[in-house]
Amino acid sequence: MNKKTLPKAMRPLSAEPSAVTERAAPVAPASPLAVEEPKAAPADADARRARAMKMVEYFSSYAGVAGLIPVPFLDLAAIGGLQFQMLRRLSHVYEVPFSNNRGKALIAAIAGTMIPASSGIGAASATKGVPLVGSVVSAFVVPTLAAGATYGIGMAFIKHFAGGGTLLDFNPPDYREFLKVEAAKRRAGGKAAASQTA
Repeated sequence: MNKKTLPKAMRPLSAEPSAVTERAAPVAPASPLAVEEPKAAPADADARRARAMKMVEYFSSYAGVAGLIPVPFLDLAAIGGLQFQMLRRLSHVYEVPFSNNRGKALIAAIAGTMIPASSGIGAASATKGVPLVGSVVSAFVVPTLAAGATYGIGMAFIKHFAGGGTLLDFNPPDYREFLKVEAAKRRAGGKAAASQTA
């Protein structure tokens, strides 16, 4: 009787170790529920900072405009609201959880303790009630102080959030020196721009 050769699929594997081949484990069909969507790559730090800086410049400009509101203390409410919105937007840029109550408390703490110029905003706003002279003086002082204070607050939070901080671990006194340096840079930049236009 002639031996028939078995088809390739039915041939026994050789006992020799060199001839043993590994078989791939059967792959179970993927469940549609188990499929993970690809996660977005984290934003580039430079691009994130540039976006945050644009926001700070934007809100600083509008805080200066809010300082022109002629009604005493209504201007302060508008400036505080802009600073609060800036903080909210910066926290979104840096993907930091935001709490309304904590945000309001931090803006109040910063405005009162971190930036000496911001304490002058209240006094300058109060002078708006003085006829003629108060309106003229406060029209120059409040917008400048409001824009500077808002810029300083924004820069402090950019530094804090970029370093991995959150609203819960922000300590205003830690940024006092940083704000002095930023205020000096801003004044120097303003003087340089004024000398170029002259």
